[in-house]
Amino acid sequence: MDFEETQGQDRSYPDPSQSYTPVHMTPGTPPPIPPTKQTFSPQQKKKGSGWRIFWGIVLAFSILANILLFFGIIGILMIFGQTTGEMFVTTHNYTEQIIEEGPASSKIAVIRMQGVIDNLVSDEVRRQLDAAAKDHKVKAVILRAITPGGTVSASDQIHHAITQFRQKTNKPIVAFMQSIATSGGYYTSVACDKIVAEPTVITGSIGVIMSNLVIRDLLENKLGIDPVVIKSGPKKDWPSMFSHMTEEQKQYLMDKLITPAYERFIQLVANGRPQLTMEEIRTLADGSIYGAEEAKAGKLIDQVGYIDQAIGTAKLLAGISQARVVEYQRPFTISSLFGAEAKTPFKLDRDTLHELAVPQLLYLWDATQ
Repeated sequence: MDFEETQGQDRSYPDPSQSYTPVHMTPGTPPPIPPTKQTFSPQQKKKGSGWRIFWGIVLAFSILANILLFFGIIGILMIFGQTTGEMFVTTHNYTEQIIEEGPASSKIAVIRMQGVIDNLVSDEVRRQLDAAAKDHKVKAVILRAITPGGTVSASDQIHHAITQFRQKTNKPIVAFMQSIATSGGYYTSVACDKIVAEPTVITGSIGVIMSNLVIRDLLENKLGIDPVVIKSGPKKDWPSMFSHMTEEQKQYLMDKLITPAYERFIQLVANGRPQLTMEEIRTLADGSIYGAEEAKAGKLIDQVGYIDQAIGTAKLLAGISQARVVEYQRPFTISSLFGAEAKTPFKLDRDTLHELAVPQLLYLWDATQ
């Protein structure tokens, strides 16, 4: 068979020592060079892998340590904030920090009013007054005023809240001026039964202030912007940040805003300080600031002293000899840790532009003006 003959035939193979030219290549063309693979020695591979493992371990331990530290801090703060021992007692959604030990059945609550008085400060003071009103163990309140004043509306809200507190609860309230209590700080303090001020306090500044930005020259001369205002009447945009204020506009604002707010300030001082005549108040109410001794000589305050004197006055008015003095504070929460209750950062939006454009009526001692 052909198959058997084929098997029996000798097969010849090319001699490796002779050159061989593939059939698809032209004679004289050099053969293609096969691709070479880049190889690393076992020592190089071992060295690179070792560093990667080392830094991976370091990173893992760093992440783990930060996680443990984070939860450790949260645990400590939560335990500290919820302690019901001798230092802190939680009541009416506030934490009470004990300033002076005494019987728990008779307490004097200290309410801190600090910073420029705005709606946030007003709301917080009113909430704390509400907590003191609901706590039957609270026999008196001390308003710790550390403020240069603030907006007319927020200051008036606090004054009203203090007046309502006194009328509804018959609990005395003492204003304690610390460091600074000017303008709106004094406005709120005259609603209290008595006023005690530190020897180094700055107070007074009875009056109203309002400022207005005029940016017309900046827009036209520097930015090349010509503001156009369309209004239904000549007084619709008084005062405007796009035009210089005239004497007529100044008098208009004085009659409509400044004078009514000033007269209300004067009247509330007269109500809270009956030992002063209206003429004496108007003499003092020219915007001047006063030190503690000068304010006492002018009958704007009752006593010069420290927190101990304010506590003693509160006890005397409440008719008690002993009391536990506590200061209301917000309890620790996870949201406060992450800043959920913090004020939002400044951003230039429509509300911000409106706030900058519209002048605010202030009971504020502003030394920068």
